[in-house]
Amino acid sequence: MSHYKPYPAYRDSGVEWIGQVPSKWEVKPIKIVATFNDDVLPDSTAADTPISYVDISSVSYAAGIGSTEEMLFGNAPSRARRKAKVGDVVISTVRTYLKAVAAVDAAHADCVYSTGFAVLRSRTGHIEPNFLKWLALNELFIQSVESHSEGLSYPAINAPELVNLKTVMPSLPEQATIAVTIDRETARFDALIAKKTRFIELLKEKRQALITHAVTKGLNPKAKMKASGVEWIGEVPEHWAVCKLSYRYSVELGKMLDEKRITGQHPIPYLRNKDVQWDSINTAELPVMDIAPNEHERYTVRNGDLLVCEGGDIGRSAVWRGSDNVIGYQKALHRLRSLSPDKDCVEFYVYVLGAAKRNGVFEEGETKSTISHLPAEKFREYRFAFPPVDEQIEIMTSLKQTLGRIDLLTEKTQRSIDLLRERRAAFITAAVTGQIDLRESA
Repeated sequence: MSHYKPYPAYRDSGVEWIGQVPSKWEVKPIKIVATFNDDVLPDSTAADTPISYVDISSVSYAAGIGSTEEMLFGNAPSRARRKAKVGDVVISTVRTYLKAVAAVDAAHADCVYSTGFAVLRSRTGHIEPNFLKWLALNELFIQSVESHSEGLSYPAINAPELVNLKTVMPSLPEQATIAVTIDRETARFDALIAKKTRFIELLKEKRQALITHAVTKGLNPKAKMKASGVEWIGEVPEHWAVCKLSYRYSVELGKMLDEKRITGQHPIPYLRNKDVQWDSINTAELPVMDIAPNEHERYTVRNGDLLVCEGGDIGRSAVWRGSDNVIGYQKALHRLRSLSPDKDCVEFYVYVLGAAKRNGVFEEGETKSTISHLPAEKFREYRFAFPPVDEQIEIMTSLKQTLGRIDLLTEKTQRSIDLLRERRAAFITAAVTGQIDLRESA
Protein backbone atom coordinates (compact mmCIF):
# COMPACT_ATOMS: atom_id res chain seq x y z
CA MET A 1 0.00 0.00 0.00
CA SER A 2 3.05 2.24 0.37
CA HIS A 3 3.17 2.92 -3.40
CA TYR A 4 -0.17 4.75 -3.26
CA LYS A 5 -0.02 8.48 -2.64
CA PRO A 6 -2.41 10.57 -0.54
CA TYR A 7 -4.75 13.16 -2.03
CA PRO A 8 -3.31 16.66 -2.59
CA ALA A 9 -5.52 18.30 0.04
CA TYR A 10 -7.63 17.22 3.00
CA ARG A 11 -10.18 18.72 5.36
CA ASP A 12 -11.74 17.67 8.64
CA SER A 13 -14.79 15.49 8.05
CA GLY A 14 -16.34 16.29 11.40
CA VAL A 15 -16.92 12.56 11.90
CA GLU A 16 -14.78 10.88 14.53
CA TRP A 17 -14.30 7.52 12.83
CA ILE A 18 -13.44 9.11 9.48
CA GLY A 19 -11.10 11.94 10.49
CA GLN A 20 -9.53 13.82 7.57
CA VAL A 21 -11.07 13.37 4.10
CA PRO A 22 -10.07 14.57 0.63
CA SER A 23 -11.11 18.20 0.31
CA LYS A 24 -13.58 17.56 -2.53
CA TRP A 25 -15.34 14.61 -0.88
CA GLU A 26 -18.70 15.08 0.78
CA VAL A 27 -19.89 13.76 4.13
CA LYS A 28 -23.49 12.56 4.25
CA PRO A 29 -25.77 10.38 6.36
CA ILE A 30 -26.15 6.92 4.86
CA LYS A 31 -29.89 7.49 4.41
CA ILE A 32 -29.16 10.14 1.75
CA VAL A 33 -27.42 7.62 -0.50
CA ALA A 34 -29.12 4.34 0.46
CA THR A 35 -32.57 3.06 1.39
CA PHE A 36 -33.11 0.37 3.98
CA ASN A 37 -35.42 -2.61 4.51
CA ASP A 38 -37.29 -2.02 1.26
CA ASP A 39 -38.62 -5.54 0.76
CA VAL A 40 -40.27 -7.92 3.21
CA LEU A 41 -41.93 -11.29 2.96
CA PRO A 42 -45.59 -10.68 3.86
CA ASP A 43 -47.31 -12.55 6.67
CA SER A 44 -49.82 -13.77 4.09
CA THR A 45 -47.16 -15.91 2.40
CA ALA A 46 -48.41 -19.49 1.97
CA ALA A 47 -47.23 -21.75 4.78
CA ASP A 48 -45.91 -24.35 2.32
CA THR A 49 -43.65 -21.83 0.55
CA PRO A 50 -40.03 -23.07 0.71
CA ILE A 51 -37.49 -20.48 1.84
CA SER A 52 -33.73 -20.30 2.38
CA TYR A 53 -33.28 -18.52 5.69
CA VAL A 54 -30.20 -16.52 6.69
CA ASP A 55 -29.77 -15.82 10.39
CA ILE A 56 -27.24 -13.53 12.11
CA SER A 57 -24.99 -16.47 12.94
CA SER A 58 -24.67 -17.34 9.23
CA VAL A 59 -23.02 -14.03 8.31
CA SER A 60 -19.56 -12.72 9.13
CA TYR A 61 -17.33 -9.86 8.05
CA ALA A 62 -14.54 -12.27 7.12
CA ALA A 63 -16.51 -14.98 5.30
CA GLY A 64 -19.63 -13.19 4.06
CA ILE A 65 -22.90 -15.13 3.87
CA GLY A 66 -22.36 -18.74 4.85
CA SER A 67 -24.84 -21.55 5.27
CA THR A 68 -28.56 -21.09 4.81
CA GLU A 69 -31.35 -23.04 6.48
CA GLU A 70 -33.94 -24.59 4.21
CA MET A 71 -37.47 -24.60 5.61
CA LEU A 72 -41.12 -23.94 4.87
CA PHE A 73 -42.44 -20.48 5.63
CA GLY A 74 -44.96 -21.95 8.05
CA ASN A 75 -42.12 -23.43 10.11
CA ALA A 76 -39.87 -20.37 9.91
CA PRO A 77 -39.22 -18.09 12.89
CA SER A 78 -41.21 -14.86 12.95
CA ARG A 79 -38.01 -12.90 12.27
CA ALA A 80 -37.62 -14.53 8.83
CA ARG A 81 -39.00 -11.58 6.85
CA ARG A 82 -36.30 -9.46 5.18
CA LYS A 83 -35.76 -9.73 1.41
CA ALA A 84 -32.69 -8.55 -0.51
CA LYS A 85 -31.33 -8.10 -4.03
CA VAL A 86 -27.92 -8.54 -5.59
CA GLY A 87 -25.74 -5.61 -4.51
CA ASP A 88 -27.62 -4.97 -1.26
CA VAL A 89 -25.68 -4.98 1.99
CA VAL A 90 -26.92 -6.74 5.13
CA ILE A 91 -25.76 -5.37 8.47
CA SER A 92 -26.69 -6.90 11.79
CA THR A 93 -28.46 -4.44 14.08
CA VAL A 94 -28.37 -6.84 17.04
CA ARG A 95 -25.32 -8.35 18.72
CA THR A 96 -23.32 -5.91 16.64
CA TYR A 97 -20.07 -7.18 18.19
CA LEU A 98 -20.46 -10.24 15.90
CA LYS A 99 -19.68 -8.00 12.90
CA ALA A 100 -22.28 -9.76 10.76
CA VAL A 101 -21.91 -7.63 7.64
CA ALA A 102 -21.95 -8.89 4.05
CA ALA A 103 -22.83 -7.98 0.49
CA VAL A 104 -25.61 -9.99 -1.14
CA ASP A 105 -24.44 -11.94 -4.18
CA ALA A 106 -26.48 -13.80 -6.79
CA ALA A 107 -26.35 -17.04 -4.81
CA HIS A 108 -28.13 -15.40 -1.86
CA ALA A 109 -30.42 -12.90 -3.58
CA ASP A 110 -33.49 -15.11 -3.18
CA CYS A 111 -32.88 -15.82 0.50
CA VAL A 112 -34.99 -14.55 3.38
CA TYR A 113 -33.05 -12.67 6.04
CA SER A 114 -33.61 -12.16 9.73
CA THR A 115 -35.23 -8.92 10.85
CA GLY A 116 -32.08 -8.56 12.93
CA PHE A 117 -30.46 -7.28 9.74
CA ALA A 118 -30.76 -3.87 8.18
CA VAL A 119 -30.76 -4.35 4.40
CA LEU A 120 -29.15 -1.35 2.68
CA ARG A 121 -29.81 -0.63 -1.00
CA SER A 122 -27.99 2.02 -3.03
CA ARG A 123 -29.98 4.97 -4.39
CA THR A 124 -29.39 5.27 -8.12
CA GLY A 125 -27.37 8.36 -8.92
CA HIS A 126 -26.11 8.74 -5.36
CA ILE A 127 -23.82 5.79 -4.71
CA GLU A 128 -22.39 2.91 -6.69
CA PRO A 129 -23.61 -0.45 -5.27
CA ASN A 130 -20.07 -1.82 -5.24
CA PHE A 131 -18.79 1.23 -3.37
CA LEU A 132 -21.59 0.83 -0.81
CA LYS A 133 -20.42 -2.73 -0.28
CA TRP A 134 -16.83 -1.73 0.47
CA LEU A 135 -17.97 1.23 2.54
CA ALA A 136 -19.93 -1.11 4.80
CA LEU A 137 -17.11 -3.66 4.90
CA ASN A 138 -14.49 -1.23 6.14
CA GLU A 139 -13.58 -1.93 9.74
CA LEU A 140 -13.82 1.67 10.93
CA PHE A 141 -17.46 1.81 9.84
CA ILE A 142 -18.19 -1.51 11.54
CA GLN A 143 -16.58 -0.20 14.72
CA SER A 144 -18.72 2.92 14.44
CA VAL A 145 -21.86 0.76 14.30
CA GLU A 146 -20.67 -1.08 17.41
CA SER A 147 -19.91 2.13 19.29
CA HIS A 148 -23.38 3.53 18.55
CA SER A 149 -25.10 0.36 19.75
CA GLU A 150 -26.80 0.28 23.14
CA GLY A 151 -26.85 -2.51 25.69
CA LEU A 152 -24.06 -4.49 27.33
CA SER A 153 -24.97 -8.16 26.96
CA TYR A 154 -27.07 -7.66 23.81
CA PRO A 155 -25.85 -4.49 22.08
CA ALA A 156 -28.15 -3.27 19.32
CA ILE A 157 -28.84 -0.31 17.07
CA ASN A 158 -32.13 0.27 15.28
CA ALA A 159 -32.10 0.65 11.51
CA PRO A 160 -33.12 4.36 11.42
CA GLU A 161 -30.20 5.19 13.73
CA LEU A 162 -27.86 3.08 11.63
CA VAL A 163 -28.67 4.89 8.39
CA ASN A 164 -28.35 8.22 10.19
CA LEU A 165 -24.64 7.56 10.70
CA LYS A 166 -22.49 9.73 8.47
CA THR A 167 -20.10 8.47 5.85
CA VAL A 168 -17.82 9.83 3.13
CA MET A 169 -18.98 10.29 -0.44
CA PRO A 170 -16.66 10.87 -3.41
CA SER A 171 -18.09 11.55 -6.86
CA LEU A 172 -19.78 8.66 -8.68
CA PRO A 173 -16.91 8.17 -11.19
CA GLU A 174 -14.43 8.15 -8.32
CA GLN A 175 -16.57 5.67 -6.38
CA ALA A 176 -16.50 3.33 -9.37
CA THR A 177 -12.72 3.64 -9.69
CA ILE A 178 -12.17 3.00 -5.99
CA ALA A 179 -14.51 -0.01 -5.97
CA VAL A 180 -12.83 -1.59 -9.02
CA THR A 181 -9.40 -1.13 -7.45
CA ILE A 182 -10.54 -2.68 -4.17
CA ASP A 183 -12.00 -5.61 -6.11
CA ARG A 184 -8.67 -6.18 -7.83
CA GLU A 185 -6.46 -5.80 -4.76
CA THR A 186 -8.66 -7.85 -2.43
CA ALA A 187 -8.75 -10.61 -5.06
CA ARG A 188 -4.94 -10.72 -4.86
CA PHE A 189 -5.05 -10.89 -1.08
CA ASP A 190 -7.73 -13.58 -1.21
CA ALA A 191 -5.71 -15.69 -3.65
CA LEU A 192 -2.67 -15.59 -1.36
CA ILE A 193 -4.79 -16.37 1.69
CA ALA A 194 -6.44 -19.30 -0.12
CA LYS A 195 -3.04 -20.67 -1.14
CA LYS A 196 -1.68 -20.49 2.40
CA THR A 197 -4.90 -21.89 3.85
CA ARG A 198 -4.62 -24.87 1.52
CA PHE A 199 -1.02 -25.35 2.65
CA ILE A 200 -2.21 -25.53 6.27
CA GLU A 201 -4.83 -28.10 5.27
CA LEU A 202 -2.11 -30.20 3.63
CA LEU A 203 0.02 -29.93 6.76
CA LYS A 204 -2.92 -31.12 8.86
CA GLU A 205 -3.46 -34.06 6.51
CA LYS A 206 0.22 -34.94 6.70
CA ARG A 207 0.13 -34.64 10.50
CA GLN A 208 -2.83 -36.99 10.73
CA ALA A 209 -1.31 -39.50 8.31
CA LEU A 210 1.97 -39.56 10.26
CA ILE A 211 0.15 -40.24 13.53
CA THR A 212 -2.03 -43.01 12.07
CA HIS A 213 0.94 -44.71 10.42
CA ALA A 214 3.10 -44.49 13.54
CA VAL A 215 0.50 -45.91 15.96
CA THR A 216 -0.57 -48.73 13.62
CA LYS A 217 2.64 -49.64 11.76
CA GLY A 218 5.44 -48.41 14.03
CA LEU A 219 8.72 -46.81 12.97
CA ASN A 220 10.50 -49.83 11.50
CA PRO A 221 9.58 -50.19 7.81
CA LYS A 222 11.19 -53.68 7.72
CA ALA A 223 9.11 -55.15 10.54
CA LYS A 224 7.21 -58.32 9.72
CA MET A 225 3.49 -57.67 9.70
CA LYS A 226 0.32 -59.54 10.62
CA ALA A 227 -3.38 -58.86 10.22
CA SER A 228 -4.84 -56.99 13.19
CA GLY A 229 -8.43 -58.00 12.57
CA VAL A 230 -9.43 -54.34 13.00
CA GLU A 231 -10.41 -52.63 9.76
CA TRP A 232 -9.04 -49.15 10.42
CA ILE A 233 -5.76 -50.49 11.85
CA GLY A 234 -4.99 -52.99 9.09
CA GLU A 235 -1.70 -54.84 9.44
CA VAL A 236 0.51 -54.35 12.50
CA PRO A 237 4.00 -55.55 13.38
CA GLU A 238 3.99 -59.24 14.35
CA HIS A 239 5.21 -58.61 17.89
CA TRP A 240 2.43 -56.10 18.72
CA ALA A 241 -0.59 -57.16 20.73
CA VAL A 242 -4.10 -56.40 19.49
CA CYS A 243 -6.77 -56.63 22.16
CA LYS A 244 -9.73 -54.97 23.82
CA LEU A 245 -9.04 -51.72 25.65
CA SER A 246 -10.31 -53.29 28.88
CA TYR A 247 -7.42 -55.78 28.84
CA ARG A 248 -4.92 -52.95 29.33
CA TYR A 249 -6.86 -50.10 30.95
CA SER A 250 -9.65 -49.70 33.45
CA VAL A 251 -12.36 -47.48 32.00
CA GLU A 252 -14.59 -45.55 34.41
CA LEU A 253 -17.06 -42.72 33.94
CA GLY A 254 -17.04 -39.85 36.42
CA LYS A 255 -19.70 -38.81 38.88
CA MET A 256 -22.98 -37.34 37.74
CA LEU A 257 -23.62 -33.88 39.12
CA ASP A 258 -26.91 -33.93 41.05
CA GLU A 259 -27.62 -30.46 42.43
CA LYS A 260 -30.48 -31.83 44.55
CA ARG A 261 -28.04 -34.00 46.49
CA ILE A 262 -25.36 -31.37 47.09
CA THR A 263 -24.69 -31.10 50.82
CA GLY A 264 -21.53 -29.03 50.79
CA GLN A 265 -19.91 -31.46 53.23
CA HIS A 266 -17.26 -32.84 50.85
CA PRO A 267 -16.72 -30.23 48.13
CA ILE A 268 -13.83 -30.81 45.75
CA PRO A 269 -13.09 -29.28 42.33
CA TYR A 270 -13.93 -31.43 39.33
CA LEU A 271 -13.04 -31.58 35.66
CA ARG A 272 -15.73 -31.17 33.01
CA ASN A 273 -15.85 -32.34 29.42
CA LYS A 274 -14.89 -28.87 28.16
CA ASP A 275 -11.83 -28.77 30.43
CA VAL A 276 -10.25 -31.65 28.52
CA GLN A 277 -8.83 -30.58 25.16
CA TRP A 278 -6.43 -32.45 22.92
CA ASP A 279 -3.30 -32.93 25.02
CA SER A 280 -4.20 -30.17 27.52
CA ILE A 281 -6.41 -29.86 30.59
CA ASN A 282 -7.82 -26.65 32.04
CA THR A 283 -7.53 -26.34 35.82
CA ALA A 284 -8.55 -22.70 36.24
CA GLU A 285 -11.78 -21.80 38.05
CA LEU A 286 -13.07 -25.35 38.28
CA PRO A 287 -16.55 -25.87 39.77
CA VAL A 288 -17.00 -28.09 42.82
CA MET A 289 -19.22 -31.03 43.71
CA ASP A 290 -19.65 -33.32 46.70
CA ILE A 291 -17.40 -36.37 46.47
CA ALA A 292 -17.06 -38.15 49.79
CA PRO A 293 -13.68 -39.60 50.85
CA ASN A 294 -14.96 -43.15 50.33
CA GLU A 295 -15.69 -42.23 46.68
CA HIS A 296 -12.27 -40.77 45.90
CA GLU A 297 -10.83 -43.97 44.45
CA ARG A 298 -13.71 -44.13 41.98
CA TYR A 299 -14.32 -40.49 41.13
CA THR A 300 -10.97 -38.67 41.36
CA VAL A 301 -7.92 -38.55 39.11
CA ARG A 302 -4.30 -39.20 39.84
CA ASN A 303 -1.07 -38.55 38.00
CA GLY A 304 -0.94 -40.52 34.75
CA ASP A 305 -4.67 -41.02 34.27
CA LEU A 306 -5.96 -40.52 30.73
CA LEU A 307 -9.17 -38.48 30.50
CA VAL A 308 -11.34 -39.05 27.42
CA CYS A 309 -14.47 -37.14 26.42
CA GLU A 310 -17.58 -39.33 26.49
CA GLY A 311 -19.79 -36.84 24.64
CA GLY A 312 -19.38 -33.83 22.38
CA ASP A 313 -16.02 -34.24 20.67
CA ILE A 314 -15.91 -37.94 21.50
CA GLY A 315 -12.41 -39.33 21.98
CA ARG A 316 -10.77 -35.98 22.71
CA SER A 317 -8.22 -36.81 25.37
CA ALA A 318 -5.36 -35.65 27.55
CA VAL A 319 -3.19 -37.06 30.33
CA TRP A 320 -3.64 -35.71 33.84
CA ARG A 321 -0.30 -34.40 35.08
CA GLY A 322 -1.69 -32.08 37.71
CA SER A 323 -0.94 -31.39 41.34
CA ASP A 324 -1.44 -33.76 44.26
CA ASN A 325 -4.67 -31.96 45.16
CA VAL A 326 -7.81 -34.08 45.08
CA ILE A 327 -9.58 -33.46 41.76
CA GLY A 328 -12.79 -35.16 40.64
CA TYR A 329 -14.17 -35.72 37.16
CA GLN A 330 -17.73 -35.58 35.87
CA LYS A 331 -19.76 -38.26 34.12
CA ALA A 332 -19.08 -36.77 30.68
CA LEU A 333 -15.48 -38.01 30.98
CA HIS A 334 -13.93 -41.47 30.91
CA ARG A 335 -10.96 -42.08 33.17
CA LEU A 336 -8.52 -44.59 31.71
CA ARG A 337 -6.01 -45.99 34.17
CA SER A 338 -3.34 -48.44 33.08
CA LEU A 339 -3.73 -51.90 34.64
CA SER A 340 0.03 -52.44 34.27
CA PRO A 341 1.88 -49.10 34.10
CA ASP A 342 5.10 -50.93 33.24
CA LYS A 343 3.47 -52.19 30.02
CA ASP A 344 1.91 -49.01 28.68
CA CYS A 345 2.86 -45.36 28.10
CA VAL A 346 -0.35 -43.41 28.57
CA GLU A 347 0.82 -40.44 26.45
CA PHE A 348 1.12 -42.83 23.50
CA TYR A 349 -2.61 -43.47 23.72
CA VAL A 350 -3.49 -39.83 23.22
CA TYR A 351 -2.09 -40.32 19.72
CA VAL A 352 -3.91 -43.65 19.33
CA LEU A 353 -7.27 -42.11 20.24
CA GLY A 354 -6.62 -39.19 17.91
CA ALA A 355 -5.93 -41.60 15.05
CA ALA A 356 -9.01 -43.66 15.94
CA LYS A 357 -11.23 -40.59 15.87
CA ARG A 358 -9.89 -39.38 12.53
CA ASN A 359 -10.44 -42.85 11.06
CA GLY A 360 -14.11 -42.92 12.00
CA VAL A 361 -13.93 -45.32 14.94
CA PHE A 362 -16.44 -43.23 16.89
CA GLU A 363 -18.91 -43.03 14.00
CA GLU A 364 -21.70 -45.43 13.16
CA GLY A 365 -24.31 -46.21 10.54
CA GLU A 366 -24.23 -45.87 6.77
CA THR A 367 -24.09 -42.09 7.03
CA LYS A 368 -21.07 -42.31 9.35
CA SER A 369 -22.62 -39.82 11.73
CA THR A 370 -20.77 -39.20 14.97
CA ILE A 371 -22.35 -40.95 17.93
CA SER A 372 -23.67 -38.63 20.63
CA HIS A 373 -22.19 -40.56 23.55
CA LEU A 374 -19.64 -43.31 24.12
CA PRO A 375 -20.80 -45.60 26.96
CA ALA A 376 -18.06 -47.13 29.08
CA GLU A 377 -19.17 -50.68 28.29
CA LYS A 378 -18.85 -49.97 24.56
CA PHE A 379 -15.52 -48.16 24.94
CA ARG A 380 -14.04 -51.11 26.81
CA GLU A 381 -14.83 -53.39 23.85
CA TYR A 382 -12.91 -51.38 21.25
CA ARG A 383 -9.79 -53.16 20.01
CA PHE A 384 -6.50 -51.31 19.66
CA ALA A 385 -2.89 -52.16 18.82
CA PHE A 386 -0.47 -52.30 21.75
CA PRO A 387 3.27 -52.18 20.99
CA PRO A 388 5.77 -53.03 23.76
CA VAL A 389 6.13 -50.10 26.15
CA ASP A 390 9.65 -49.19 25.01
CA GLU A 391 8.35 -48.97 21.45
CA GLN A 392 5.39 -46.87 22.60
CA ILE A 393 7.83 -44.41 24.15
CA GLU A 394 10.01 -44.42 21.02
CA ILE A 395 7.00 -43.73 18.77
CA MET A 396 5.69 -41.02 21.10
CA THR A 397 9.09 -39.29 21.21
CA SER A 398 9.47 -39.43 17.43
CA LEU A 399 5.96 -38.06 16.89
CA LYS A 400 6.51 -35.18 19.30
CA GLN A 401 9.62 -34.11 17.39
CA THR A 402 8.11 -34.48 13.92
CA LEU A 403 4.75 -32.98 14.81
CA GLY A 404 6.48 -30.13 16.62
CA ARG A 405 8.15 -29.09 13.37
CA ILE A 406 4.85 -29.33 11.49
CA ASP A 407 3.07 -27.31 14.18
CA LEU A 408 5.71 -24.56 14.03
CA LEU A 409 5.33 -24.34 10.26
CA THR A 410 1.54 -24.27 10.64
CA GLU A 411 1.75 -21.45 13.20
CA LYS A 412 4.12 -19.47 10.98
CA THR A 413 1.79 -19.86 8.00
CA GLN A 414 -1.23 -18.88 10.08
CA ARG A 415 0.56 -15.73 11.25
CA SER A 416 1.21 -14.79 7.62
CA ILE A 417 -2.49 -15.33 6.84
CA ASP A 418 -3.47 -13.11 9.77
CA LEU A 419 -1.08 -10.42 8.51
CA LEU A 420 -2.54 -10.62 5.00
CA ARG A 421 -6.04 -10.24 6.42
CA GLU A 422 -4.94 -7.21 8.42
CA ARG A 423 -3.39 -5.64 5.32
CA ARG A 424 -6.51 -6.42 3.29
CA ALA A 425 -8.74 -4.73 5.87
CA ALA A 426 -6.37 -1.76 6.12
CA PHE A 427 -6.40 -1.33 2.33
CA ILE A 428 -10.21 -1.31 2.21
CA THR A 429 -10.40 1.30 4.96
CA ALA A 430 -7.70 3.48 3.41
CA ALA A 431 -9.41 3.32 0.01
CA VAL A 432 -12.98 4.17 1.04
CA THR A 433 -11.95 6.93 3.46
CA GLY A 434 -9.58 8.65 1.02
CA GLN A 435 -6.35 7.97 2.87
CA ILE A 436 -4.89 6.90 -0.48
CA ASP A 437 -5.56 8.31 -3.94
CA LEU A 438 -6.75 5.61 -6.34
CA ARG A 439 -8.00 7.83 -9.17
CA GLU A 440 -5.23 6.72 -11.54
CA SER A 441 -5.13 3.08 -10.45
CA ALA A 442 -8.11 1.52 -12.22
